[in-house]
Amino acid sequence: MKYNIRGQNIQVTDAMREYVEKKVSRLEKYFEAPNASDLNATMSVTKGRHRIEVTIPLPGVVLRAEEKSEDMYASIDLVVDKLERQIRKYKTKVNRKVRQESGIRTLFKDEVAAGRVLEDEEEWELVRTKSFTLKPMDVEEAILQMNMVGHSFFVFANSDTKEVNVVYRRGDGRYGLIEQS
Repeated sequence: MKYNIRGQNIQVTDAMREYVEKKVSRLEKYFEAPNASDLNATMSVTKGRHRIEVTIPLPGVVLRAEEKSEDMYASIDLVVDKLERQIRKYKTKVNRKVRQESGIRTLFKDEVAAGRVLEDEEEWELVRTKSFTLKPMDVEEAILQMNMVGHSFFVFANSDTKEVNVVYRRGDGRYGLIEQS
């Protein structure tokens, strides 16, 4: 795995870089073949909160996790734990769905055969379906509508692009826009 580690408002020391590489390398035990993906890690400090965001693009899935704490090393530990849970959850789901097929399931080692029990097994149950007519509006109006209904996201027909878009509230309190590419 190739590591791309950068800092925002923080100098990434060799010790930090080595710690990230050491901790993330423990995830490699979940993969059948050596992972040729690039790992992207961004470390930042804002108002005394140490944040790390890690993205690992894999064939058919992108693993992404973000954690904040009072200490960068603690944030690194937390983000690796979160990525490990994501891998186990995704691997369990994929293996259950395509037990007889080859394909993406060959990306992960079969822990059951090795005698280990998979954790964090969870069913994704669809409990509600909604339909609604998309009203054409601009991004600012969509943000206003989202805030008025008290949701963290809002689906709308963008009057400028004529495409379906989603606005959402980010963890930092600002807003994001998802557009179709």
